[in-house]
Amino acid sequence: MATTDDNLPVTPGRVPGLHSYRHMARRPKVRPYFKRKDSARAPRAASVGEASWDVPALCAAYNWPTGLSGGGVIAIVELGGGWVASDMSQFFAGIGQPVPQITDVSVDGTQNTPDPDPNGPDGEVALDIQVAGAAYYVATGQPATIRVYWSQDIATAVRAATADSCDVCTISWGADESEWGAEAGQDMEQAATDATTAGMIVFAAAGDNDSSDGGPTPANVDLPASAPHVIGCGGTTKTATSETVWNNDPGNTSGEGTGGGYSTLFRPMPTWQIGAPNGPGRMVPDVSADADPNTGYNIILHGAPVTIGGTSAAAPLYAGLFASFGAKLGFVTPALYLNQVCFNDITQGDNGAFRAQPGPDPCSGIGSPIGVKLAQLLMKPAASSVPSLKDLLAENEQLRKTIAELKSKLPR
Repeated sequence: MATTDDNLPVTPGRVPGLHSYRHMARRPKVRPYFKRKDSARAPRAASVGEASWDVPALCAAYNWPTGLSGGGVIAIVELGGGWVASDMSQFFAGIGQPVPQITDVSVDGTQNTPDPDPNGPDGEVALDIQVAGAAYYVATGQPATIRVYWSQDIATAVRAATADSCDVCTISWGADESEWGAEAGQDMEQAATDATTAGMIVFAAAGDNDSSDGGPTPANVDLPASAPHVIGCGGTTKTATSETVWNNDPGNTSGEGTGGGYSTLFRPMPTWQIGAPNGPGRMVPDVSADADPNTGYNIILHGAPVTIGGTSAAAPLYAGLFASFGAKLGFVTPALYLNQVCFNDITQGDNGAFRAQPGPDPCSGIGSPIGVKLAQLLMKPAASSVPSLKDLLAENEQLRKTIAELKSKLPR
């Protein structure tokens, strides 16, 4: 069977060059997306304080809420590989949690097909389910309800999850915008728009090849993370005492580090990206979380403990958290930009073409999560003294109308 450069089978309908954004602990830059500890070249020496994370410990480091009522159903989009029940039982028992309710949904005939190839996509599937499920349980004390949507097209899978009334969707697959093209890119954005209108939040990994996204120029962004109705998730290096932009190849625009930059398909920059440096189009990412393989996530794969990083770990982490806030929150992104105090601002590091700075930037977005503050923001008013999302959006829209009216009255 033919393969792409990421060793995944070429199947009908698949976007060329589509990647799963996960990394085994830091490896040589032989292949940019699947890096395992048995690689021929050793990972870089860990810096002082670097260590991998059990998911509950990482949640605690991000001030996760506890005791929430939850209720959000999590959709996970997968384009290949598979998962096995024994891995899930071993992982969740190891962190003292029950196994989530996991249901496979075949969208187009694609099935849960575990693959023992160490470079195959099973690591992605295991990472997504285990991180999302564990993050949800930490916040609620209840097992998550997870539906895994198997498809050869991301937009089609998102539409299926929307039709099934899921509440949060996480996507760890993507490609440079140029590989999608305008038509497919707009279709992806339409699927995300329809999803958020129906109440489903959509998260996507921002890519793992620094600002180039593995493309031919120093600055590219990844789809679906760049779609305006998707929350793009960037990556950081998170230790017990610090957090910086994830980039294991400083000065290299096509190394191993978080994707980020400005869209060339979705222009101009959305008005709700408050405080973002001006660029030609939508800024990516919106938010960030730990993704460096050297400070990665401890999971179980094929019966063995492994450490995996990548921005595809950040996306399911957010999915688990936001599903704990309840159902049908919809298009929350404007509220996040209006309430940047709910995030840890990442001000150090770069992803090649762009550097971190105070406030939003195309390396880490508005920052990494402060879980309890996000719960206060997005939970129903009865559970919070913070204005509701609906009220914030209405207030923002009224403010824009007022400004427009005042401008119309100015002398020309």
